Amino acid sequence: MPSLKIAVAGASGRMGRMLIETLLQTPEVQLAGALDVPGSPAVGQDAGAFLGRAAGCAIESDLGRALRDADYLIDFTRPEGTLAHVAYCAEHGIKMIIGTTGFDAAGKAAIAAAAEKTAIVFAPNMSVGVNVTMKLLEMAARSFSEGYDIEIIEAHHRHKVDAPSGTALKMGEVIAGALGRDLDQVAVYDRHGITGERDPSSIGFATIRGGDIVGDHTVLFAGIGERIEISHKSASRVTYVHGALRAARFLSAKSTGLFDMQDVLDLKRLGQS
Repeated sequence: MPSLKIAVAGASGRMGRMLIETLLQTPEVQLAGALDVPGSPAVGQDAGAFLGRAAGCAIESDLGRALRDADYLIDFTRPEGTLAHVAYCAEHGIKMIIGTTGFDAAGKAAIAAAAEKTAIVFAPNMSVGVNVTMKLLEMAARSFSEGYDIEIIEAHHRHKVDAPSGTALKMGEVIAGALGRDLDQVAVYDRHGITGERDPSSIGFATIRGGDIVGDHTVLFAGIGERIEISHKSASRVTYVHGALRAARFLSAKSTGLFDMQDVLDLKRLGQS
């Protein structure tokens, strides 16, 4: 019998469909529910209809019906929808894997509060490669703490609605933390006109939107006489799906608590003295 009964939010979206396709191909997983917004033409259809096969559950707009058989909800949707799902899952003991980005401080606080009632993995990027890159950035930042200017460049598809990406912001947080800086105080998101010389303590962000770019991130450490670039490029969203499944397996042994992919991959112990 499948050990992981997982529901998917945003079932008719790009990520939702890729999640459903992968879950249906994974032996130890049962697709236990599919959720979409009211009014979506997909509501009422079998969740596997887009694949030409029966998944055994219909796409629902009602949270209770969509999650009645689920132990986990994977959510890569929008902040307002995810926060409604968080409140419901916290009350009903459903574990969550959240890859949604664009939360404000209040939204992040609501997720942290919900984690006192259920177990949650919350990460702006579920890719294993991205999260290993985060650890490399933390270690590099400590070595390049003086004499190097730090810039973060990210590129995504034309449909992405938030900028900079959640992954780019997380990279900035990791680097700022390693340097003992507050990202809110040192981040520069916009440059135009006469800007003056660069503040050496700043961390700059540049955003590109176009075409069908899945997600590219590069951090530039620019010194005198040399430049070091650490990059990650996604060719397919399937990397996020595989990471989300690893997160679900990780949560199987947890009842409450807020975790990220660094916990899932046991990366936090690396580089510690």
